[in-house]
Amino acid sequence: MERAIELAGFFAAHGIWCVAEGEPLTPMLAQESAAYGRNMLRFAADQLEDGVAQAQEYLDQNPGQAERAALVYDGFITLPTGRTDALIVLVRSYARPPTTLTMAVPYRHAQSPSGFALHRPKFLGWQGPGTADYKALGDAFFRGVESHEAAAPVWAQHNDDSI
Repeated sequence: MERAIELAGFFAAHGIWCVAEGEPLTPMLAQESAAYGRNMLRFAADQLEDGVAQAQEYLDQNPGQAERAALVYDGFITLPTGRTDALIVLVRSYARPPTTLTMAVPYRHAQSPSGFALHRPKFLGWQGPGTADYKALGDAFFRGVESHEAAAPVWAQHNDDSI
């Protein structure tokens, strides 16, 4: 699962890089396997929800026989401070038994009077064997973030861990 989380960190950083300027994020699905390497698919649709549904179906069916995948899309999360924009990240390891981690990366929209800000990622759900080691998963996620040469500086510049 650690390699899947690193993949998710890289593509979550890519998503943050996209929304930092106020652009909408087209749902994207990153996949990785030893046989085919790493690739990314975008799921553009007239309605964001349709693109997310198509990407979710692809993630669930895994037609490319990936070993790990991460779906990243723009959405919302409700925090104690209220409803907040967030990138939703579904991380899947297809190893037996399959494991899924759901995360959110809250952010303040670029059109906000205070400008763009990125908040601390939140773990939302774990579906897999045993209990999740969130410290190790968080470390792996940020290794992925830091490996994105263009997006890591944007992440660092706009980081606001207040929420």
